[in-house]
Amino acid sequence: MSGHPHPARVRIGIWQTAFLGDAVLTLPLIQAVKERFPESELHLFVRAGVEGLFSAQRELASVRPFAKRGAQKGMLSARSLGRELATEGFDLWISPHTSLRSALVARSVGAPVRIGYSQPWWNRLAYTHLVDRRFDELQEIERLMQLVLPLGLEPTAPKPRLDLPPAALVRADGIFAVLPQGRILGIHPGSTWSTKCWPEEHFADIARRALAAGAVVLLFAGPGEETLAGRIVSAVGAAAVGSAGNGAGRLVNLAGQLDIPALAAVLGRVDACLTNDSGPMHLAWVQDTPLVALFGPTTRLLGFFPRGDNSRVLELSLDCRPCGLHGHTACPQKHHACMRDITPDRVWDVLRGMLGA
Repeated sequence: MSGHPHPARVRIGIWQTAFLGDAVLTLPLIQAVKERFPESELHLFVRAGVEGLFSAQRELASVRPFAKRGAQKGMLSARSLGRELATEGFDLWISPHTSLRSALVARSVGAPVRIGYSQPWWNRLAYTHLVDRRFDELQEIERLMQLVLPLGLEPTAPKPRLDLPPAALVRADGIFAVLPQGRILGIHPGSTWSTKCWPEEHFADIARRALAAGAVVLLFAGPGEETLAGRIVSAVGAAAVGSAGNGAGRLVNLAGQLDIPALAAVLGRVDACLTNDSGPMHLAWVQDTPLVALFGPTTRLLGFFPRGDNSRVLELSLDCRPCGLHGHTACPQKHHACMRDITPDRVWDVLRGMLGA
C-alpha cells in the first residue's frame, strides 16, 4: 500500500483509551502487529490507571497512560499530546477508538500511515487508511483485527496472551499461600454501571452455597465498591456462623486490596469465577479461568463477551435487551428483570460443575 512503512525499524503507536476490558480485547491486535513488524518499537496508549496491567507485555516497548478524565481532559490537551508525540517520529498509528478527541490525537501525531475506522465521519480527516468496523457482523476482537487489513495481513486473531508483571505474581503467591484447602471461587460483584450488577443478595447466596460445598471464596471489589463487598460479607458471615461454622474463615474479602495487575494474577489462579459484564470478567477469560458471566443490559451478540471453552454467559431473552452498548445508572424499564431474574439456582448449577461440588 502507498506509504507502507518499511518492516525493519518501525515506530508504532496503538491508541486504545477505552475501558479495561476494551484494552484486554486489543491483545490479539497487538500480537498480530508485532508479528508483522518483529523489530518494531510498539507503544500502547491506554486509559490512565490501566497501564500497569500491560507493563510486562512482551510485545510492547512502552505503555503510556492518557488521563482522559483528569489532567488531559479536553481537546486542547489532546492536540498538545499529539504534537508532542509527533516529535517522536511514529511511522504507523492504529486507533480502534472512535472519539473526536482520539481522531485529533491521531491527526496531530502525523504518522505517514494512520489506520482507523471509517465511522464516525471525522475519522476521514484524521486517518490515511479507513476500514469498516462491521459492528453488526463481527465480534469485537474480529472488529479490531480489521485494522490490520491495510497492512496486508489476514484479520485472523491469534489467541490472546496476557503477560503479568512479576510483582503481581508475587502478590498472588502471598494470597494463595495462606488460603485454606479447597477449591477456590472468585466473585466480583461490581461494575462501572449499576444496571450491569446482579443483585448483591444473589451474590451472597452463591457465596453461601460455595462455602457449604467446601470451597474457599475470594471476594473482589475495586475502588468505591468496598461498601458493596462489606454488605455481602455481612450477609454471608451470618449464614456461615449460623450453620455450625460452615465456611468460617473461608470467605476472604480482598476489596480494595489489589491493584489491577494483582487482581489479574489472582483471577488467573482461581478454580472458577463469577462476575458481571465488567473489566475483571475480561481479566479472567483471557487467562482461561473457568468463568460464569452475567449479562443484563448488554448481550452476548454485541460482541464483547468472554471467549473460550471455559466461559459461560448467562442471560435472559427479553424484548428490552440490549438497552445500550453499556449499562445505565437505572433500568429504563424500571424493573431490572434482565439481572434480577437470573436465579442463583441457575448460576450455581453451572458453577458447581466448575468447582466439582
